[in-house]
Amino acid sequence: MSSVEPAATASTALASALADTADAVEVLLDALLRDEPATGELHRPARLLAAMRHGALAGGKRLRPFLVAETAKLFGVPRERALRAGVAVELAHCYSLVHDDLPAMDDDEIRRGRPTVHKAFDDATAILAGDALLTLAFDVIAGPQTHPDGATRADIVLIFARALGLGGMAGGQMLDLAAEGRFDGESRPAALGEADIRRMQAMKTGALLAGSVLIGARLGQADAAQTAALERYGRALGAAFQVADDILDREASPEEMGKATAKDESRGKATLVTALGLAGAKRERDRLSEEAIAALAGFGPEAQMLRAAAEFTARRKS
Repeated sequence: MSSVEPAATASTALASALADTADAVEVLLDALLRDEPATGELHRPARLLAAMRHGALAGGKRLRPFLVAETAKLFGVPRERALRAGVAVELAHCYSLVHDDLPAMDDDEIRRGRPTVHKAFDDATAILAGDALLTLAFDVIAGPQTHPDGATRADIVLIFARALGLGGMAGGQMLDLAAEGRFDGESRPAALGEADIRRMQAMKTGALLAGSVLIGARLGQADAAQTAALERYGRALGAAFQVADDILDREASPEEMGKATAKDESRGKATLVTALGLAGAKRERDRLSEEAIAALAGFGPEAQMLRAAAEFTARRKS
């Protein structure tokens, strides 16, 4: 595929590649979330397993495992290894959605066009389902089927943990909640500035997207220069994805998004739409998409699907 291929053809190829990855991820998730206990487990409670399946098998774009797989493909990594690592990332992403939807967090009732886990089950079950999805994610990514070399697996686990934890997704969620003045005894902080919003979004959303790319790079034993370029790509892509999400929250319908929209403005959430205005946010989304594509200049036509993913991030409708 040429890097100058018409946009419509590239878009069709991307849609096909995303669908192929999503299908493979669904098969792996279904197998991992089976009734029979894994080696070392004692029993799998039926209600907890059903809630985990509800949260993980509900579809979605499966963009994160796609990024793992496409990055790993640059270095000739066997697809089954890359998909296993990608499924681990998707399990962690699903955990974050289950917890984000809880009444104590974003209090959402619909996710991907279906009742959220706490609405389909209850709050306590949703908390445990999220905990178990995250734990299973580390179980999968740390296993020898993901990579035969223990040192490589340890590196991948570290990338994963840093993307998810205190300085990544969980920390970003805390900054977001604090900006809403959600904590008793603490006065609502002053409106976040643009730099603060960018940092919060880079942690809350961007860290796991960038981490997906870095996991693929580490699976493929990328060198320092390749890793640095791919990290630039992942971070720009993650930032573009979040700006696009903020714009869609303002412009898209609940039917298009498969969840409630127009929430950010009603809650006074700090976004780049509020900081830059709608037109400014769209320009920034497009600039970030172009920055991501430019970071892949050294990879040639083999990275075309990653370039197309950056373009898709800017134009997506859900």
